[in-house]
Amino acid sequence: MSDNGLWDQHAQWWIDGFTGGVDPEYEEQIIPLATEELDGFHTILDVGCGDGQIARALARQGSTVLGIDPTELHIAIARERGGGPTYQLGSATSLPVADNSQDAVVACLVFEHIDDVDGAIAEVARVLRPGGQFSFFLNHPLLQTPGSGWIDDHIIDPPEQYWRIGPYLVETESVEEVEKDIYIRFLHRPLSRYINSLIAHGLRLERMVEPSPPQGFLDRAPEYSLAHTIPRLLYLRSVKMSQ
Repeated sequence: MSDNGLWDQHAQWWIDGFTGGVDPEYEEQIIPLATEELDGFHTILDVGCGDGQIARALARQGSTVLGIDPTELHIAIARERGGGPTYQLGSATSLPVADNSQDAVVACLVFEHIDDVDGAIAEVARVLRPGGQFSFFLNHPLLQTPGSGWIDDHIIDPPEQYWRIGPYLVETESVEEVEKDIYIRFLHRPLSRYINSLIAHGLRLERMVEPSPPQGFLDRAPEYSLAHTIPRLLYLRSVKMSQ
């Protein structure tokens, strides 16, 4: 099944589990960082907007926001929830806006599901005005590497708990059962893959953030005493260079 097909099938799972104030990573970390980084921009394009929770937060700050998503249910719920933005079905590799038309573009936890990462970044560069900002949120590649995860090692004495890293440098496609009977497709890429594509398309990196998971998430994972030392989120701010 294609990635879009899986999202069409499981869109309600994402809506129920990660929107409407129920997810601490969005509420305590992602949305506050997005509003801080994008405050003051007039026109903003939200690529892969989902239900529009980031788009709504940016609209409340006075920005004119257009949300694009390929999943019909996401767009329907985003329109139902309203809050100021406009929404349109669309693809990250064929954005339905004009060249040099956007003051900023935001993409949150989207590119790890896109096959043509270079095409999608090229589209971001195309629609940004010179000097415009790309706010790029990713599941941290350290987290996303297949085979990575917490290990409770009881062979050694005393037992140790540590984070195992899978084959980080290998670009890998996987379909993960994130909950019982919920399958989501991910594309793991090392950080350098994203950085080099940004550079190749005229986007200059200005800021990189690898925050510790927020307290609300840590409270849900008391069994992992060192969870605060492993970043789950990566944020990259880049700016389109003048042509």
